[in-house]
Amino acid sequence: MKLREDILRYARDKYKTDPEYLWRRFPRYAVLRHDDNRKWYGLIMDVPRENLGLQGKERVDILNVKLSDPFYADMLTRQEGYFKGYHISRGNWISILLDGTVAMKEIQSLLDESFLVTSKKYRKTKERPPKEWLIPANPKYYDILHAFDKKGEIDWKQGNGILIGDTVFMYAAAPISAILYKCTVTKTNIPYDYSENGLTIKSLMKIKLLKRYEPDDFTFELLKEDYGIYAVRGPRYVPNSLSEAVNYPRLKSRA
Repeated sequence: MKLREDILRYARDKYKTDPEYLWRRFPRYAVLRHDDNRKWYGLIMDVPRENLGLQGKERVDILNVKLSDPFYADMLTRQEGYFKGYHISRGNWISILLDGTVAMKEIQSLLDESFLVTSKKYRKTKERPPKEWLIPANPKYYDILHAFDKKGEIDWKQGNGILIGDTVFMYAAAPISAILYKCTVTKTNIPYDYSENGLTIKSLMKIKLLKRYEPDDFTFELLKEDYGIYAVRGPRYVPNSLSEAVNYPRLKSRA
C-alpha cells in the first residue's frame, strides 16, 4: 500500500498527474496519463499473486510502465520483481511488483522513462535516458588489465541495446573475476567482421575510461553475495544497489 501511495504522490508532484479510476469492477486500478496526448504512462493494478506465477492467492499491487528498448525490457523481466506487461504485453510494457522487491528509486526511474516514451516530445527526440551496463571481458582474448594503459579510449565489442551516452562497467572474467573499469560510450555501430575461436564480432563501440577499480574492490564473490549477480556472460543491466556502490564507492579506487 505504501509504494502505491508513494508512486501516486511522485506522479502528482513531478508531472501534475492525478490518477484516474476508470472501471467500477476494478476500483483500485489507477491510470496515470498525459494531459496533452491522453496516453497512459503508468497503470497501478492489484492482481492475484498466482496470476504472476507467484505463490499465494492474495492480491498484490503492480505498476505497468512502457520502456523504449525491447532488449532492456526483456532483461528486466528476467530479474526478481519484474514481469512482462500484465494485460499490456505489446509495445515494451513491463509490470513491476510493488511489494518492496524493487526499490522506489528504481521505480521512479522507470516511471520517468515511461513518461518520456509516451510523450509527444519522444517522437522528436527518439532517445531514451542513459543506462548503465555490466559487460564481460575475457582475458583469454584480450589483455584487459592493460586495456587503457596507452590511451583513454578504445574500441570494444558492441552489446545489444547499448547506446551513445550509456555507462559500461567492464567485468574481467576468471582468473581476475572483478569489475575493473567504468567507461562512457562515445560511438556505436562501427562496422567490424571478426570470427575466430568461437568469438564473433559484427560491430564495435568506442568507450572512454572514466574510472579504474582495484581488482579486489568489486569481485565476483561480492557481486554474487551482495548484489545477486551470479554470472556476467553478456551485457546486463546494473541493479540500483550496485550502481550506488560503483558510482560512490567507499572502497579505495583510482581515477
